[in-house]
Amino acid sequence: MKIKKVENGADRSWKRRAVLIAMLDLLCVAGSFFFALLLRFDFQFSMINRIYVEEYCRVILPWGLITVAVFVLFGLYNSIWIFVSADEVLRIIGAHIVLGIIGLISALVFNVHLPRSVYVLGIIFSFMSTVALRFSYRMLRRVKDYIGSFGQGKKVENVLVIGAGEAGKVLINEFQTSSYIHSHVCCIIDDNPVKRYKRLCGVPIVGDRYEIQGAVEKYHINRIIFAIPSISAKDKKEILDLCSSTGCQVQVLPGMYQLVNGEISVSKLRKVDAQDLLGREPIKVNLDEILGYISGKVVMVTGGGGSIGSELCRQIARANPKQLIIFDIYENNAYDIQLELQRTYPDLNLVTLIGSVRNTARLDYVLGKYKPELVFHAAAHKHVPLMEDSPNEAIKNNVFGTYKMAQAAAKYGVKRFVLISTDKAVNPTNIMGASKRLCEMVVQMMNRESDTEFVAVRFGNVLGSNGSVIPLFKKQIEEGGPVTVTHPDIIRYFMTIPEAVSLVLQAGYYAKGGEIFVLDMGEPVKIDTMARNLIRLSGYEPDVDIKVEYTGLRPGEKLYEELLMKEEGLQETDNKLIHIGKPIEMDDELFKQQLARLDAAYRVEATNMKELVAEIVPTYHPQIKV
Repeated sequence: MKIKKVENGADRSWKRRAVLIAMLDLLCVAGSFFFALLLRFDFQFSMINRIYVEEYCRVILPWGLITVAVFVLFGLYNSIWIFVSADEVLRIIGAHIVLGIIGLISALVFNVHLPRSVYVLGIIFSFMSTVALRFSYRMLRRVKDYIGSFGQGKKVENVLVIGAGEAGKVLINEFQTSSYIHSHVCCIIDDNPVKRYKRLCGVPIVGDRYEIQGAVEKYHINRIIFAIPSISAKDKKEILDLCSSTGCQVQVLPGMYQLVNGEISVSKLRKVDAQDLLGREPIKVNLDEILGYISGKVVMVTGGGGSIGSELCRQIARANPKQLIIFDIYENNAYDIQLELQRTYPDLNLVTLIGSVRNTARLDYVLGKYKPELVFHAAAHKHVPLMEDSPNEAIKNNVFGTYKMAQAAAKYGVKRFVLISTDKAVNPTNIMGASKRLCEMVVQMMNRESDTEFVAVRFGNVLGSNGSVIPLFKKQIEEGGPVTVTHPDIIRYFMTIPEAVSLVLQAGYYAKGGEIFVLDMGEPVKIDTMARNLIRLSGYEPDVDIKVEYTGLRPGEKLYEELLMKEEGLQETDNKLIHIGKPIEMDDELFKQQLARLDAAYRVEATNMKELVAEIVPTYHPQIKV
């Protein structure tokens, strides 16, 4: 009953509003035709023939009612005035075309005696006044909001929008119509010379990307919004670099798909992140190839709850496997990805198991029961400084976890085993990198000794992974600094987690056994430059608002990472971003003896573990001084 009352109240309110608007339209129509009559006689009322005045008085009320009836048919009393737009204008134009036809027929049928120019001018003025009536509410509402903002002590933020396309138009409309946004779009930047000095939604387009700094100063801009979802990554980076020198906060639209799906709004804007600053196009893979060799297979992911492991699970789940097995020692991580996949893929045959890759009995049970055909081995310790202080744990978990997992894979007939490796395995200066190099040697040895195809995939840093530098920078900026960089000259290769994982999956498709796949990470990025740009694009000035501190290279850390050892050579695949390093010659029997010594050493917490590893991995130099 209460709901019915509310609906009746809302219905009555709408009717009162519609009647009020209809009355205003009647006044507009009456005023328009009277103004047309005055204009016909040069605004001298005394010159108007009395017959015309009487005829005007006779027909204006019926004509006003006809106008209101046509407006009803065109839905002009159902609009929300604060959102009046071009669509409303088009409907008003349509209504007046119909009225023009009705007026012509009525004049002939009912023998209306008025000057012909009054008919034409009256329709034109009627159109103009009804449009002005509807847009006046929107204008008055905006003025009221501005006055209200100042009256309540709210600071009106000046905004610059980059992009005079559809996305920019949608955002500007929201800024202009929402009573909850206390921001004013002052100007627009667009590289299209045809648009220069024109207006979009009443906002001037003041120039191209090279006018950003001048526009910020001229219009006292506080915030810049990047609204070109279809731009190339290179151009996007160049524009964002120009924005970073302005000291303004910068926000961007997440992607092109939002324009397609009609999801563009101020609430969708996000801060600039490191991916925006990479300056390269997103990496794409052949999804058909990935789907082809995963679909219908039993797939196991070790370390499935980690950054790389969980994304592997997501992309594998999309490929419709027969069964997906998540294997992880950390129950919270495994639980999180389990819930996500159950929610996203309710029909997925998902098994989530807790266990360690170091536990031979557990591996025998799991692989013996589920018989996976594909194994992606992502379980590993990866934090360089932590492993420097716990070298025995790095060897125990990374090397022997991989060895035991590989032995179990060979024992239970796994068709393909893919090791997730790292660029730190090349000429390593830290025990973590050296342990991953040993892991690569393990899978190459195992490939020669079994029918399972063992391969490794090597790539650099991934944006947003657990413990990576970018989330740390963001957190430090949010807390007001300082932002800590280990060295002003340190550089790294970066890739997003989905990009890295999609390449891992495609490398798995190319695998024949024994390869070390090397992913092309693009151009290296200077960490200091990235940190400073993130600070600027957050609206702060480095070393003024937020300090940048250099903490020194951490134990085992290099200024730069390499992806390929010189002696490995390089071979291309069909995907130009995936290369193959040739296996290095090694004595498998000697390597097994060396592994046995490492196994005995970590069990007694050997103090010379790094020296023992250096004997096996000649490219490992634990004491690098920079």
